[in-house]
Amino acid sequence: MKVVAFKRELQGTGASRRLRISGQTPGIIYGGTEAPVTIALDHNALFHALKKEAFHSSILDLEIDGQVQKVLLRDFQMHAYKQLVLHADFQRIDANKPVHVKVALHFENAEVSPAVKLHGATISHVANEIEISCLPADLPEFIVVDLTNVDVGHSVHVADLKLPKGVTAITHGNNLTIATASVPAGHVAAEAAAAEEAKK
Repeated sequence: MKVVAFKRELQGTGASRRLRISGQTPGIIYGGTEAPVTIALDHNALFHALKKEAFHSSILDLEIDGQVQKVLLRDFQMHAYKQLVLHADFQRIDANKPVHVKVALHFENAEVSPAVKLHGATISHVANEIEISCLPADLPEFIVVDLTNVDVGHSVHVADLKLPKGVTAITHGNNLTIATASVPAGHVAAEAAAAEEAKK
C-alpha cells in the first residue's frame, strides 16, 4: 500500500492547526539510521486508509519528494468526537530485522464447530488481535483462527494458532485466550425444562 507525504518545515501547535484546516494531517517518520522527519499527509486519503485493516499491519510504501521508504504505521490520534485524524506516526523498517506488530485475527468455521452445531453455543472472541514478530517479508495481513473443532467449555489459546511460516506470537509468557465457547444461560434452562417435560 502506498502513502504520499510531504516534508513539513513548520512545527508547533499553530502550524499543526493550520495544516489541519488546509485538509492535511501532521505526522512523523522515525527509526532506522536516519533522523526523524516531520511530514504532512492528505487527511482524507489517510482517514479512508485507516478504515482498512491491512493499513494497520502491512509494510507501507511512503513516498516523500519522489523517494519511497518502507514503513509501518505505529500510532495515530483521532479527535475525541470529530471524524478527524490529528496525527500519525510511521516507523522505518529494515528488511533484515524482525518487526513487532499487532495483527488482526479472522475467526473462521464457527458455524460448523460442535459447540455451535450440536449445542447452540456462542463463541465469544476474547481477543481481536495478537502481537507477533517476523521479518517484514513474512508479515501476514491477518491470522486465521480456525474454530472447526471447538466444543462447549473449550477455549482457543495463542498456542493453538497455526501461525504462518516465519511468524512468532509474542505472549510475554502468557498463553492468552483468543476465544471461548459457552451455552447461553437461557438456552441451558430451556434444555433442562425440556428434559424434565420428557420425563413426565
